[in-house]
Amino acid sequence: MANHKSSIKRNRSNKAKELRNKYQGKTTRNAIKAFRDIKVKKDAETAFPKLSSMLDKLAKKNVIHKNKASNLKSELQVHINHLK
Repeated sequence: MANHKSSIKRNRSNKAKELRNKYQGKTTRNAIKAFRDIKVKKDAETAFPKLSSMLDKLAKKNVIHKNKASNLKSELQVHINHLK
């Protein structure tokens, strides 16, 4: 257990940040899964900007690495290009 007042507060804030990051990460993973299930190119093209923005925000907040966000966006764009 933490002994100093500052370390007690740090533990509290770390727990809050962990919960927020976990929620945002899970929400994004679910959105990516739903996006990959889209079979119509037009629908995928309309959904892509929102998903791309979500990934960029997570990278900006250091929930995921910026290169991972870039790789995911690239992979999802390839998915769109293969749709008919």
